[in-house]
Amino acid sequence: MIPSSFDYVAVDSADAAIGALTEHGDEAKLMAGGHSLIPLMKFRLANPTVVIDIGRVNDLSYIRDAGDHVAIGALTRHMAVETSDLLKADVPLLAHCASQVGDPSVRHRGTIGGSLAHADAASDLPAALLALGGSVMVKGPNGEREVKADDLFVGFLENSLADDEMITEVRVPKATGAGWSYQKFNRRAQDWAIVGVAAVLNGSAGVSLVNMASTPLRAAGVEEALASGASHADAAQRAADGGSPPEDLNGDAEYRTHLAKVLVQRALTEAESRKS
Repeated sequence: MIPSSFDYVAVDSADAAIGALTEHGDEAKLMAGGHSLIPLMKFRLANPTVVIDIGRVNDLSYIRDAGDHVAIGALTRHMAVETSDLLKADVPLLAHCASQVGDPSVRHRGTIGGSLAHADAASDLPAALLALGGSVMVKGPNGEREVKADDLFVGFLENSLADDEMITEVRVPKATGAGWSYQKFNRRAQDWAIVGVAAVLNGSAGVSLVNMASTPLRAAGVEEALASGASHADAAQRAADGGSPPEDLNGDAEYRTHLAKVLVQRALTEAESRKS
């Protein structure tokens, strides 16, 4: 399908992008790699009258050691996240999840900020950010603010940013030596996950779910069970607590609930084996 007509604006700085968002309001959409927005426009699920291309904002592409966390520019490509030696050493879960996004062509164009802003419950990177307890820096005309991952995803393909704000940086606490795992069940390579699980064991547990609700979802029941001393098998039985699994051609709610329990147990077992 062909998108509705729209005006195109290319900017070369975050401030210029925010200025364009402020000028055009909720009729405008940001485009970085375009892998999320363009398909939505083709299916008329998004109909912006103005597309603001931020792909030339080069100063938002970086991966830096920031002391107790790693700072990642919002326009950093998935391939850079996947291959970063810093992330492989200090936040290996994030690097691994980036390697699971789409195919090489997608990973060379798609950006971490775009993936998080898109807020797709079936996406890999939002689950990783939730499990790791990360956050994003958001900039708008009134300045910057930090948004925790738990507060970023608020509805189906909906984030908590205002219409005139954009994600500029992703901040992920270092998890050096932590146990981690990402379990993704799909029918074919490169497909979206039917169900996925991201887990981090680093003193406390961080567990999140892919495609088990309308938003990326923290597995609060699993985390609570582990904190109270439950075994991995028993904790996994609470995988679907608070979820609302979608039903489609890939499976109904009962099937996804079963998958979530199986994958949570696998993820916890693998994470435990990786702890150092």
